[in-house]
Amino acid sequence: MYFLIAGLILMLMKYLEFGFATDLSWWWVLSPFAMAVLWWIWADTTGYTRRKAMEKMDQKKQDRIDRQRENLGIKTKRRSR
Repeated sequence: MYFLIAGLILMLMKYLEFGFATDLSWWWVLSPFAMAVLWWIWADTTGYTRRKAMEKMDQKKQDRIDRQRENLGIKTKRRSR
């Protein structure tokens, strides 16, 4: 996401001829987009994206269980990570 934002900002600066991006080659200006593609390929092939999604779902599930236990008056055991 950060690569896309940086690429959009650099592209806009280059197009509007604003700041340091005026002197840069278009190859340098568009390189954050290539880095974003490489990041997505790496994240998908290593399982990073799926692992983060599963961690997020597990945390939501645990929060829901803790909230339901608190509503029932049962003390929850907080797991330390």
